[in-house]
Amino acid sequence: MARAQVNPTRMELNRMKSKLKTARRGHKLLKDKRDELMRQFLILVRENKELREKVETGIKNCNRSFVLARAGMSAEQLNVALMCPKQEVYLEAETKNIMSVDVPRFKYKTRTSDTNDIYAYGFAFTSADLDRAVKETADLLPSMLRLAECEKSCQLMAKEIEKTRRRVNALEHVMIPRYEETIKYITMKLDENERSSQIRLMKVKDMMLKQAHGYEDYDKAAISLGKDEQ
Repeated sequence: MARAQVNPTRMELNRMKSKLKTARRGHKLLKDKRDELMRQFLILVRENKELREKVETGIKNCNRSFVLARAGMSAEQLNVALMCPKQEVYLEAETKNIMSVDVPRFKYKTRTSDTNDIYAYGFAFTSADLDRAVKETADLLPSMLRLAECEKSCQLMAKEIEKTRRRVNALEHVMIPRYEETIKYITMKLDENERSSQIRLMKVKDMMLKQAHGYEDYDKAAISLGKDEQ
């Protein structure tokens, strides 16, 4: 892992240690966030699967009932019966924050609370299959809205999980090893500089002692005496 290009100083060492500490803390928080997002995501995926099966089955039943109604009524009668809806539905969209992800929440209300207002026609000239189709469609609306919530929430959470996973990998495999390698390099350089300084100080001390006590003159005299004896 390539280290950062820095000056090997004490100040830089402290700064790198602070960055490493922050990176490790951020790595832990992001891992916890990723794990919680995955848990919430799997819950939504299971709910989405169940809702989709329920909605698909409900739509199939509704279509079957409409086909039977169409077979028992003329096209003109069916068009007139469904031309002017009597009930109205108002949809409200909100958001809910799940681990920093704003997922949608849908609420709906009808113009009236009377369940018979879903039938915008008289019962004299229509078939029971049409009544069944309209009732099944109205009953399916809450599940369809919840399915829309789950699918959009799954999409948003999947994007956030991928983004968080990339950040965790970047910290774990790039940033933290780089900081550790840089700290190791600075520490080695500082130790080397400290050893060099100690050696220089010892040499200076020896020179000062020789000058203070005349060790240098004594050594020269001893050398001269040895030459004379030879």
